[in-house]
Amino acid sequence: MDRRLEAAAIRRDHGRLGEEWTAALLTRLPDGWTVLHDLRVPGRCFNLDHVLIPPSGAGLIVLDSKKWHAQRSTTLVRGRVYCGQEDRHVQVEKVAGYASAVARALGVPASMVMPMLVVHGSPVAPGGRLDVSVPGWERMVHVLGADRLLDVLAGMPGGRGPVQPNALVLAARARRVLPDYGSAA
Repeated sequence: MDRRLEAAAIRRDHGRLGEEWTAALLTRLPDGWTVLHDLRVPGRCFNLDHVLIPPSGAGLIVLDSKKWHAQRSTTLVRGRVYCGQEDRHVQVEKVAGYASAVARALGVPASMVMPMLVVHGSPVAPGGRLDVSVPGWERMVHVLGADRLLDVLAGMPGGRGPVQPNALVLAARARRVLPDYGSAA
């Protein structure tokens, strides 16, 4: 097999594994969260690993899952995200782009959509969380270690409590507008 094809297959397998691990973690969120997996934005070629709506319905989270090298820390160096010596900032920029596309598709302000990247394997330093600025995106992109994901989500304003009508409306819109990635266009 061509080395490039083999490397691409390994990346796909790693990506799939990270998505599965995140999906398993998300089953432990407090009651009231809407969790959708492997969606697409019509007219776009990327998949959304996870879209989350908290019980408050105040907004939504576009969550991208990554499985990075366990022996290398994920850090912020001069405003860019690295796993060890490897620059991974483009992945942070991509999740901000996904969030922007979701806001447009759902017809909501970009301020209602929070891009987040969860990292499995590689420890995120310091403290399991990086808040990263991305040009063209008005808010921070949150890069979290998998061990911090549930605490951060549940601890968000509106992350616990009864389901509000806004959450039901937003979840219904997301289900209607963002089809399964495997479905036809």
